[in-house]
Amino acid sequence: MKRPLLALLAGGLLSASALAQVTVSEPWVRATVPAQKATGAFMRVQSAAPARLVGVQADVAGRAELHEMALDGQTMRMRRVETIELPAGKPVNLVSGGYHVMLFDLKRQVKDGESVDLTLTVQDAAGKRQDVKVSAPVRPLTYSAHTGH
Repeated sequence: MKRPLLALLAGGLLSASALAQVTVSEPWVRATVPAQKATGAFMRVQSAAPARLVGVQADVAGRAELHEMALDGQTMRMRRVETIELPAGKPVNLVSGGYHVMLFDLKRQVKDGESVDLTLTVQDAAGKRQDVKVSAPVRPLTYSAHTGH
C-alpha cells in the first residue's frame, strides 16, 4: 500500500521540478516615444522538460500577446500565435523578426532605463501551468541585441 503512494508522490515531485525549471535570460523591452501604444519584448526562454509558452501579461500594457514574424511570399507579416513550443533543453529566442511578445494599449510611455514586469505562462506536457515572473529592462529605440541572441 505504501509503495504506490510513494511512487505517486515521487512522480508528482519529478513533474513539479521539471515544470519549475523554466529559465528566462537576456530579457528586454523596446522603449517608446510619447503617445506610442505598442512595443515589443524580447528574451531567451528555456525549459528543462518539453513545454510551451501559452500566455503573457504585463502591468504596463492593457493587452500582451505572443507573436511571430514570418515571410508570406515576398512580404514579412506579423501574426498572433496561441503557443510557442519550448523543446526540452533547447533555448527559444524571442527576437525582433521572429517569435516575440507584443505589448499593446500601453498605459504610459516606456522609457530607457526602466524595467517592465512580465508574467509568462508556461504549460508542461501534462497540461499543468506555471507563471514565470520576468523583470525586463527597457532599452533605447535604437537598441539591437547582439547577433548571438
